[in-house]
Amino acid sequence: MLPFVLNRLVSLLLSLLAASIVIFLIIEVVPGDPAAYMLGLNATPESAAALRDALGLDGPPIERYFNWLFGFFRGDLGISYTYKVPVAGLVADRIWISLPLAIYALTLSTLIAFPVGILAAAKRGSAADVSVMGLTQLGVAIPNFWFAMLLVLLFAVTLRWFSAGGFPGWEDPWLALKALTLPAIALALPQASILARVMRSALLDTLSEDYIRSARAKGLSRGQTLWRHALRNALIPVLTIIGLQFSFLLAGAIIIENVFFLPGLGRLVFQGITQRDLIVVKSVVMILVFAVILVTFLVDMTYALVDPRLRRQA
Repeated sequence: MLPFVLNRLVSLLLSLLAASIVIFLIIEVVPGDPAAYMLGLNATPESAAALRDALGLDGPPIERYFNWLFGFFRGDLGISYTYKVPVAGLVADRIWISLPLAIYALTLSTLIAFPVGILAAAKRGSAADVSVMGLTQLGVAIPNFWFAMLLVLLFAVTLRWFSAGGFPGWEDPWLALKALTLPAIALALPQASILARVMRSALLDTLSEDYIRSARAKGLSRGQTLWRHALRNALIPVLTIIGLQFSFLLAGAIIIENVFFLPGLGRLVFQGITQRDLIVVKSVVMILVFAVILVTFLVDMTYALVDPRLRRQA
C-alpha cells in the first residue's frame, strides 16, 4: 500500500508543478505586459510603470514565477488590484460557499443516481429500465443554467418557498442550506443522470463476468449476487465519475453562482476576469486546480481500498 501512496503523491506534486507553470505562462507571460492589460487602453506609461513596480513585474519571469509559487504555498496570494485586500482573505470568505455547495450537490447526485442506476441494471430491458434511461438522457441534455432559471420561476417566484438568490451567511445554518438548495439541485440533476448511466453500465458489465455466473450456479439469486458480489466490483468507474463530478462542481459552478448571485469562488473568478484582476484570477485558478488534483489523489486512494488488486500490483 505504501508504494502505491508514494507513487500517487509524486504524481500529484508533478501535476501541481506543471499546472502552476501553465497558469503562470498564460496569465503573466503570454499577454505581454500584465500591468497594461489590467489598466486598459487608456493607461498612461507612468501608471503602467507604477503598477508594474507595485506588483513586482519588473523582474525576470523565472524569478517572478518562483516568488509567486513560494508565496502560494505560504498562503500569500498577493493583494487584489480591484478590492485592495489580500486575495487569501477573499478566497477564505468565498470557499465556505462554493465548497458546501459542491458537497451538497454531489450528495444529492449520489443519493439519486445510486438507487436509479441499480434499479435500471437489476430490471434490464424492462419498462423501468427504459424509463430510467429516457429520464437520464433528458437530464443530461438539459442545460443546468436553464434548469436553474426554471427552479427560480417555480419555487422562488410562483411558490415562494425559496429565495431567488443571495446568501444570508452561516449564522443561521438552516437559512444557509435553504439558500443553497436550488443551486445544488440545478447542479445535481445532470450529474445524477450521468452517474446513474455509469452505474447501470458498470453493473451490467460486472454481472456478465464468470465469477458472477459461478455465484448464480451455487444457488445465489440475482439480487443476492448483485448486492454481495457485483456492486463493489462495479464501483471503480463510478468512483472515477464521482471524483470528476466533485471537481467540476467545485471549479465549474461559475454560471450557477451567477444565476443565484452566490458570492462563491466561481463568481470571484468571473468578477476577476471582467475586472481584469489578474492577481485574483491567477491565485483562484491555481487553488481550484489544486483542489481538482487533490480530489483525484483521494479517488486513487479509494480505488486501493475498494480493489485490493491495486495494492498488490503496487
